[in-house]
Amino acid sequence: MDILWGGPRDPELNRALALWCAVQIGLPRPFEEPYTTMGVMKDGTVVGVVVFNNWQPEAGVIEMHSAATTPRWLTRPVLKAMFGYAFHQAGAQMVVTRVSERDSRLLRIFTAYGFDHVTIPRLRGREEGERIFFLTDDAWLSNRFNARERHPIASKKTVEDQYIG
Repeated sequence: MDILWGGPRDPELNRALALWCAVQIGLPRPFEEPYTTMGVMKDGTVVGVVVFNNWQPEAGVIEMHSAATTPRWLTRPVLKAMFGYAFHQAGAQMVVTRVSERDSRLLRIFTAYGFDHVTIPRLRGREEGERIFFLTDDAWLSNRFNARERHPIASKKTVEDQYIG
């Protein structure tokens, strides 16, 4: 698997990856800028995309959306790049992602990665609630995926160059 990055340094790729993710998720409209994307390629084909947006620098919180065509896209190097961006490059202290309460597969996956969650009834309309998953930098560093790599989170850097441009 190869990882490629969108963002302000490659706005065309950034938009293309974000659109791919939005279509895969079934969003009714594209993501609103600013955002930074990470694409995962296998044999020259996009198999997964992560969109980082809604950066709240004063709180150190960034939102993450992802989509994939195969469950095998989340390899250790991909996870390291994904959360490395959020926690080390952006300087976030928490990653947040939102999922339908009906998605039991993602409940298992996010729980395994160390996310906590709350469920809010009707957040997706009268008939459907939403789980808001959140992962702190401390929880990420202490989970089993980082057993070989225990190190402190890098000092907070300005993310505007990476994220906003």
